[in-house]
Amino acid sequence: MTGGATVLVVDDEPQIVRALRINLSARGYRVVTAHDGTAALRAAAETKPDIVVLDLGLPDMDGNEVIAGLRGWTNVPIIVLSARGDSPDKVKALDVGADDYVTKPFGMDELLARLRAAVRRSTVSGAGDQAVVEAGDVTIDLAARKVRRDGEDVHLTKTEWGVLELLVRNRGRLVSQRQLLRDVWGPAYENESHYLRVYLAQLRRKLEREPSRPRHLITEPGMGYRFEL
Repeated sequence: MTGGATVLVVDDEPQIVRALRINLSARGYRVVTAHDGTAALRAAAETKPDIVVLDLGLPDMDGNEVIAGLRGWTNVPIIVLSARGDSPDKVKALDVGADDYVTKPFGMDELLARLRAAVRRSTVSGAGDQAVVEAGDVTIDLAARKVRRDGEDVHLTKTEWGVLELLVRNRGRLVSQRQLLRDVWGPAYENESHYLRVYLAQLRRKLEREPSRPRHLITEPGMGYRFEL
């Protein structure tokens, strides 16, 4: 898949957006644009792009926050396009979930080659991703990182969101205690299973109609947890 794919271009510099639109359109790509992070997350959820080209220096939020928001629900390839050429910036973007990093100013031929390679490597199409998950009276927006219950916003701590996000992304499948602890708290906490009991109890109080008889946040004793719709 190369020509015909949808590319979401996220940049607040009009001349770069225009240059990318012209060059990508000429090669058969469908181009969707956004000029800030909020619009980018909304556009990604609505259009399900095949690849994202993202500037880190956005007016409303850091580009790494956009990457994290996307990675909450989609495996779409992300190529960072940024004037930040220092190694720590590259490492941070890649660690958050970017697939490639191109430093401004850039050669259009190089960017197009990296774009084609990223799309080829992608084994999961954005078309199958789901940004908003509904479970009974609870709505979980993985892109915006927001939860609503009965139409009201539910405040979650950063750790509560980390646990919920991992379970929802793997909905219907068992997530082991070790994986939850490693991914949310870090490798040093893989044996601290009491953390999970505390945080699952908190999540159930906030999200389940009957916390003592959960329908969505299910415990598999001795193994882990599942999120069921």
